[in-house]
Amino acid sequence: MDYLSKYGFQLSEKEMAEHLERLASNMDAMATVDTYKTLFSLMDLTTLKSSDTPASVAKLVSKVNSLAREYPSYPLPASVCVYPNFASVVVKERSKPELHATVVASCFPSTQSFPEVKELECRMAVRSGADEVDIVLPLAEFLSGDYESAETQLRMMIDAMRSEAASLSRSVIVKVILETGLLQTPESIATASFMAMEAGADFIKTSTGKVDVNATPGSAYIMCSCIRSFYEKTGRRVGFKAAGGISTSKDALCYWAIVSAVLGKEWLCRELFRLGVSRLGNSLMSSIEGNAVVFF
Repeated sequence: MDYLSKYGFQLSEKEMAEHLERLASNMDAMATVDTYKTLFSLMDLTTLKSSDTPASVAKLVSKVNSLAREYPSYPLPASVCVYPNFASVVVKERSKPELHATVVASCFPSTQSFPEVKELECRMAVRSGADEVDIVLPLAEFLSGDYESAETQLRMMIDAMRSEAASLSRSVIVKVILETGLLQTPESIATASFMAMEAGADFIKTSTGKVDVNATPGSAYIMCSCIRSFYEKTGRRVGFKAAGGISTSKDALCYWAIVSAVLGKEWLCRELFRLGVSRLGNSLMSSIEGNAVVFF
């Protein structure tokens, strides 16, 4: 399918660069305590290390639980993001269900396995208690130009998760990771964005954080432009998640500025905008408090 023609996607890289430059020059005006606190509430606090254990995941969740006591004016982060075998740990240890259990699945991060294996892992993730599942675009198929197979796999995984959640009288939020650093061209990023949204993604996400190039302002701008085009054609709002290399308050403000400019203020909420992070929390807290904070 020619997704770009279907959605009338056109992008001038020169205009994009000029727009991003203007946004960067105005970022200081956005750097308020209220903005930083909202950005804090958009975090999917992430630990995806080979050394993760039930105890280390429980310790991270315990830290989040203690926010209400130590920093009562702070909002909860949106979720804790872990490997799928730790979903039950997050669910067990969290003090409030508003802190979602997010997991990665589909043989993250490479997605290089049999489709049946990816589907089963997605089902098991939901069965284990995941509120949200971040799956990876089938990269072997997509990079080979076999878009039909890539979309078929996405639909299979997403449908499996919806079915599993329905059987448990629950719902599940699905994010599709495009791995934009491997897609190389604006057209390829746009094609992947529209494919994921047509397959049923609730969010599209930049990166796994496991390749050389992860989230960039350019890829975010393209993805948000696609989300806008998709919304204008279908009436369905899809969320945006930036992930990979977002470690400072300035980084977070950059994506806030892009989402605000391209998609509008209605997207500046946890239902439609997320940041996948492992180090950002301390930087945002330091910006809010006006001094160095090491909490996480």
